[in-house]
Amino acid sequence: MKLINKAGKSQGKTGAAGISWKREFHRNLPLYMLVLPAAILAIIFCYIPMAGLIMAFQNYKPWLGIFGSEFAGLDNFRQIFEFRESYQAIINTLIIAVSKIVLGLIVPVIMALLLNEVKQLGLKKSIQTLVYLPHFLSWVTVAGMLRDILGLDGIINVFLQKIGTEPVFFLGEAGMFRQIAVLSDLWKGFGFGMIVYLAAISNIDQNLYEAAEMDGANKWQQTLHITLPGIMPMVIVMATLSLGNVLNAGFDQIFNLYSPLTYSTGDIIDTYVYRQSLVNGQYSFGTAVGLFKSGIGLLLTVAAYKIAYRFAGYRIF
Repeated sequence: MKLINKAGKSQGKTGAAGISWKREFHRNLPLYMLVLPAAILAIIFCYIPMAGLIMAFQNYKPWLGIFGSEFAGLDNFRQIFEFRESYQAIINTLIIAVSKIVLGLIVPVIMALLLNEVKQLGLKKSIQTLVYLPHFLSWVTVAGMLRDILGLDGIINVFLQKIGTEPVFFLGEAGMFRQIAVLSDLWKGFGFGMIVYLAAISNIDQNLYEAAEMDGANKWQQTLHITLPGIMPMVIVMATLSLGNVLNAGFDQIFNLYSPLTYSTGDIIDTYVYRQSLVNGQYSFGTAVGLFKSGIGLLLTVAAYKIAYRFAGYRIF
């Protein structure tokens, strides 16, 4: 009897779980249908093409196809560390990406702290809108603006000529390209980070500021001991999540700004893969470089989520 009762209870639980799952599925069916087109697009354009990664282990010939090309093992990956251009692309990627991450954390925090002290609501909203607006511009548009400003006949060079200085081809100077790339990315994207930190500041208990003011704390002391600790969990989350982008220096930006004159300092992994695979026809080598970058990025992303959960309690899964 006990066995029968236990079996009956187990079946009852299983049946209830099945009914509950079906009820939950039918209740959320409109949401599933809403997600379905995006899931189909992701499968078609993100997951099915991953079958082509086998080219990284082949001496791929387009006329032979994937199934007819010769297997090359890890030869393409060995070439990554043999070519000087590969080393230079990796170094450029790290320098540009790390610079973007560091400035992309510091500047939005500073701007959020400054804007938080603006008491006039209309002025505050206007500044917030102006600095956030470039985030919606494409890099094609921003690159065109930079060429008009920094070109040989651009605004800056016209001014330099008027004061008797020789014009400078800013976008053609290898020594200036990294700085231009980092600063233009900062100008375009820091408004988004600033809004994130402003939202974090608005969640801080205002009673803490009132208590600090009663104790004689000035604005700087309130910022140092209340505001910064209050937004520190969000800063940690943003910083750790940025670790996954260490090898993403921004293909759209670099591709629209660089030229053969700036390959030595501006060529990153993504643009290097593009040239080697699609322009020069070295499909296997380009796939190997892209797979190497994706593997490192995956490890960094996993580590970033672990760190974010460890220090800020942030998790997605």
